[in-house]
Amino acid sequence: MKPVETSQPTVQSRQLGTQLSGSMSFSSQMSKEDEEMSRNALSAFRAKEEEIEKKKMEIRERVQAQLGRVGEETKRLALIREELEGLADPMRKEVALVRKKVDSVNKELKPLGLTVQKKEREYKEALEAFNEKNREKVQLITKLMELVGESEKMRMKKLEELSKNIDSIHSL
Repeated sequence: MKPVETSQPTVQSRQLGTQLSGSMSFSSQMSKEDEEMSRNALSAFRAKEEEIEKKKMEIRERVQAQLGRVGEETKRLALIREELEGLADPMRKEVALVRKKVDSVNKELKPLGLTVQKKEREYKEALEAFNEKNREKVQLITKLMELVGESEKMRMKKLEELSKNIDSIHSL
């Protein structure tokens, strides 16, 4: 059996050699075509790579430009926020101060309002007393005028009587 085994590898070797030699000639023709296809594929690949790189650069530039604009806008917004906060702080302080003053004045007004009401009551009472005394005075003055008037009439009457008595004494 061993001789058969040895003969088989030699047959196989020959067949393999034949195939390889045929393959080599075919391979050399194919390799030129393959080489050209490889070159074309490689140049197409390189062209695509360059195109991709160009697009990457364009996109990178656009992103950088956009980032620059975003940075500028961020700075502008920060300035605007600072201005708004600057406006809000004094206003808050002023509003708080004014509110405190209003509260303080309200606290002061309450007792003053009570005092005003008390004084108004006292004023009304004093005014009523004044008006009452004034009416009493007017009545007294009126009575005085009547009494003075009557007194004058009586004195005039007496004077006339005395004058008549004197005239009658002179005439006698």
